[in-house]
Amino acid sequence: MKTDRRRGTNAAFLLPMYLFTIVFLVGPFLYMLALSFLTRAETWGVVNEWTLRNYAKILEPLYWDTFVESLKLALLTTAIIVLTGYPFGYFMARLPANRRGLMLMLVMIPFYTSSLMRLYGWIIIFRANGLLDKLLMALHLTKEPLKLLYTYPSVVVGMVYALLPFMMLSVYSSVEKMDWTLVEAARDLGAGPAAAFCTVTLPLTLPGLMTGVILSFVPSMGLFFIADILGGNKIVLVGSVIQEQLMKVHDWPFAAALSVILMLMMSLMILLYQKVTGSREMEGML
Repeated sequence: MKTDRRRGTNAAFLLPMYLFTIVFLVGPFLYMLALSFLTRAETWGVVNEWTLRNYAKILEPLYWDTFVESLKLALLTTAIIVLTGYPFGYFMARLPANRRGLMLMLVMIPFYTSSLMRLYGWIIIFRANGLLDKLLMALHLTKEPLKLLYTYPSVVVGMVYALLPFMMLSVYSSVEKMDWTLVEAARDLGAGPAAAFCTVTLPLTLPGLMTGVILSFVPSMGLFFIADILGGNKIVLVGSVIQEQLMKVHDWPFAAALSVILMLMMSLMILLYQKVTGSREMEGML
């Protein structure tokens, strides 16, 4: 009787979660997936004619080049985030408890400000005769204002700035939970700092690193508002194309097809994450 009651109680608590998942996650995804195979109407909406043309359209040079350029930008952004975010998260977790809390607060404070306001702040920095130009000329590194705003590097900086905290916090969480006696054992057995890091620290913090990569890579392909604000509509991302198809062209099936591709990419990265973390858990059990 007690077992049946516990099962009934657990089911009652799990029911809202299942309903939320079905209504707000599974349902919209299935709708988007079905929409991606429908045909666009001549004026508005869709026609109930199933087709693969929406996915074939992605291979057209205009959209394929946009997809490739978005992928390159995502790879570059993720690489910079890994190189900067991993060391910062690592050393932040190694700080004393009082300083660690201060650093966490400084990392989290920007999240309480609108992302658009923070991006407009970069416009003040990058614009001609802006803060960065004045600093460079004061240091005699440049003789005249640079054209930094509405360029590819400014978009990369905006992407890194927006997504870097996710990498830092993910790595911080992994390093904080790490068993440092394993590193000490490796050092006692003769491993140098670099060898101990590569053989012990890096594998143990790999789940956090992979989480940061997932939270940085796919969003950087769709954050079209960063490209619009800092790139001046010169840098077109997949997210920009999706917005254009929804708001201007009203080609909802093609926008759905692009969204499905992005979700598949995210799913592949999550599967890779599960494989990596699963293999690490198996090694730990052995």
